[in-house]
Amino acid sequence: MDADQVADRLALPGWAYVPGVDQAPDRATLDGVKALVPVRFDGHVPATHPALLYGLRLNDEGLFWEAHEILEAVWKAAPQGGLDRLCLRGCIQIANANLKLKMGRQRAVDRLLADAASDFTELAVRRRGGGTGGFAAGYPVAAMVELLRARTGADGTIIPIGATQPCK
Repeated sequence: MDADQVADRLALPGWAYVPGVDQAPDRATLDGVKALVPVRFDGHVPATHPALLYGLRLNDEGLFWEAHEILEAVWKAAPQGGLDRLCLRGCIQIANANLKLKMGRQRAVDRLLADAASDFTELAVRRRGGGTGGFAAGYPVAAMVELLRARTGADGTIIPIGATQPCK
């Protein structure tokens, strides 16, 4: 079974948590996935790591708070100062922007999307110097920057970040 299949088989949380609306998130489901993340990735974050793929899937399924939680766990384990960490930060900001969109906080959405665009722009520049072979090496950065710049303050639709189709 490959990593995509493992990530697809992981149970989704029972509900999409929205702070200030729901009483609590489905932590049990998320904790099981966080347990798959090592204390520290060696060299880079594998693009096929099940927790990473699951976090991306959560965003694309509309579970934005949960995506942020899982992607943050992967980010914490990513090598300091590495390209994967920068790419993950951009993805986390997008998940957070999607959550703020759901909560009706457009100013926060605009700020987070601008921050994510900045992260992905920096990633594009730094990636020219050589990749790590990890998650960031294969992420479609230019397409994401274009999408973010087009969407900032725009139509109110979510931004997908999934590894297979990040720029629908």
